[in-house]
This record gives sequence, C-alpha cells and structure tokens, in this order.
Amino acid sequence: MSAPARARGTAARTAALLLPDAVALHHRYLSDLRHLVSIDSGSYSPEGVNRVAAWTVRRLASLGFEADRAAVTAGGRESRFGDLVVGRLRGRLPVERGGRRILLAGHMDTVFDDGTAAERPFRLSGPLAHGPGVSDDKGGLLAGLAAVELLLHRRMLDFAEIVFLATPDEEIGSPASRPVTAALTAGIHYALGLECARENGDLVIARKGVADFVITVTGRAAHAGIEPERGANAALAAAHLLIDCQKMNGRWGDVTVNVGMVRAGSRINVVCPEAELHVEVRSSTDDGIRHAREAIEKAAARLSVPGTNATVRQTEACPAMEDTPEARTMFDHAMEAGRELSIALGAAATGGVGDANTIAGAGVPTLDGLGPVGGGDHGPDEWLDVTTVPSRVALLAALIVTLGDAGGSLRRESGAGPRVI
Repeated sequence: MSAPARARGTAARTAALLLPDAVALHHRYLSDLRHLVSIDSGSYSPEGVNRVAAWTVRRLASLGFEADRAAVTAGGRESRFGDLVVGRLRGRLPVERGGRRILLAGHMDTVFDDGTAAERPFRLSGPLAHGPGVSDDKGGLLAGLAAVELLLHRRMLDFAEIVFLATPDEEIGSPASRPVTAALTAGIHYALGLECARENGDLVIARKGVADFVITVTGRAAHAGIEPERGANAALAAAHLLIDCQKMNGRWGDVTVNVGMVRAGSRINVVCPEAELHVEVRSSTDDGIRHAREAIEKAAARLSVPGTNATVRQTEACPAMEDTPEARTMFDHAMEAGRELSIALGAAATGGVGDANTIAGAGVPTLDGLGPVGGGDHGPDEWLDVTTVPSRVALLAALIVTLGDAGGSLRRESGAGPRVI
C-alpha cells in the first residue's frame, strides 16, 4: 500500500496557480531589466538613482499603489543621494480579521560608477543576463513588482497591506535611508527582502550585524634623534593593540574582528604622538558584537607603551538579522511553495549586511534572498539566471499570499482545508 500523498497547503496551491502567469510576464520582465540595467545608478549618482526611482513610482502607480518619492539626507548634510520610494497597496483583509501587513524591500543603487552601463551594457548569454546591477538588485526589485502584479491579476488580495520599499543607498550601508526604513517597520508583520537568491538558489535566513569603531591612541611627541626618551610612541602602542584586536577572531564563535585601516604620525623625525585604528566587527548575533566591543574597550584601556592612552568610539552599527523561529516559519512556507515548483531551497547565513538587517533589528520577522538566482555581485561578471525568474516570482507571490492571511494560517493549523482565493 502506497503512502498517503502530502497535503498541499496554500503556498503550494498558489505557486502552482501563478506559475503560468509568471511565465507570461517573462518577456516584459526582461525588457524592464534591460532598461533598468542601462541606467547608471551608483549610490553616489543621485541623478541616475532618481531615474530608477521615477520609473519605480510609475510602475507602482500603474499597479494601484499609493506611491511617492522622498529626499533623504545623512547627518544633516545636503543630500548627495537619490530619493527613497515607498508604495502602499491596501488589501481586502483588515488586520482585525487576520490580515497582515507585509513589507517588500529592495534597493535601486549599485556599486558602479557612471559610465559602466555604457562600457558593459545589458546582454543575454544563454540562460544568463549580464550588466551592472543585474542581480544586485535590479533583478530582485523587478521580481517584487512582478509578484504583486500576479496577485492583482488573480485578485489574490487577502492581506491588509503591502508596503513596497526601494532605497537609494543600500550599497554604502543606507546612511540616509536607514531611519526611514526603521520607521516604516511600525505595524509591519512580515518582511520579504528582494535581494537575489544565493548562487546555489538558497534564501537568506540570517545576516551578520556590523559595528565600526575608531580607536584613537594618544602619545607624546619628541625629537626622534635628540631626546626620543621623552616621547611616547602612539604608533607602537597602536601596533600592539592591532594585534590584540586581530587575536579576538574565533573567540566568540562566528564573530570577526578586522582592523581595516591604520593611520599614524606625520613626520619621520618625530616620535609619533597620535595613531588611529579603524575596526570592523561582524556577528550573527547582537550579543557577539557586544562581547567584541567590551573586549576592544578593555584592550584599549591597558596599552603596553607607557605614556600612551586610547579612546574607543563607535561610529556605525547595524543589527544582526538573526535566525529566529519566526523566520524559520516563513522559510517553511517558502519551502512548501518551492517543492511545488521543483525548487530545492536551503537557508543560508551570510556575513553581508543589507536593509534586511535594519528591518529584522526592529523586531519584524524577515526572510531575504527572494529574487531570482544571481551571482558575481559587485564585479564585472555579475549575472542573473533568467530561467529562474518565473518560478522565483511565483514563489514570492505565493509567500505573500500565505503570510498575508493569518486567519488562513490558523485554519490550516487546526486541520481545516486551505482558503479558496
């Protein structure tokens, strides 16, 4: 006697229903991808980013979103970034009836300088598309828009609201957009990151957090030839401190500590009076960053060169996107849809930081890597596997439907049949 067939939940049923629609959209997706990749939109190229922003607002409006652009600045300086885009689409299932608010988050900027799009224009080579930003993140941004279009076409609107976020500065750590992103998380129940899937097709369940520190070591200047004994060499103290920091690697699991920049002295005939170390710490948990910070402060307080002292200043901090039970539940739904689409999904943890860190750090269950499969990010061979676009768009749309109706999830858990949409 054969084993009973596995029950197909909402994610699987929806994915199977939407796949033909995603295939039908594929030609236009490629056309849009060619257009966006042809626009230079480096983080420090606000005019190019704003061309992508204007296009994104038009597309959101055509889908029924209330969409707008907002100028963002960092540190009170005059903006040198493009605008941030936010779109809101109301569903037909209010929160009090089990509807959920879902944030889709992607970014419009790339790491490439102006002129790159002309030097390396969009091209298709077999199953792969190439061009600056084709995977990171223009392919993912378009996947989010296409997924919503599938749901609208099928009138699958059982969610409270979809909030679509497109940031202009993610590639440089989102210095201007991060406060807006954090504010947008208020009232959000789930977040889906539109970065592309890993090269092997995995989704991203966790991202390391990061904290940057500047350690200023102060010594005492003296003539290096006549009376060096009157000096206190800050460069020597900083060198010992650098070694102490690098030895912290491996002390707390996956926590990494990297002294990436060192500056010291101004003249060769002067005992160095001041030195500076720039240190980056990454960890999959916020506790790991805290442990490293405390160790750095302790090392800076006991310098080995008499007459020197040090101060530690934290300059940047981005929380970890931790692997949580809530994120695992989201991943389970994605795996269900993936099985229906013949996609074997894994859950990857990465050291890279993105807007998903800010969102997860605000307490929103987050799953990332929901764009098509791509790789070679930030390099001349960046690629996107266009054959994965229809299935990944269908998977993303199915996940939105599944997460958008908490009442439907409760009914499934209680053993009732899936909701007919």
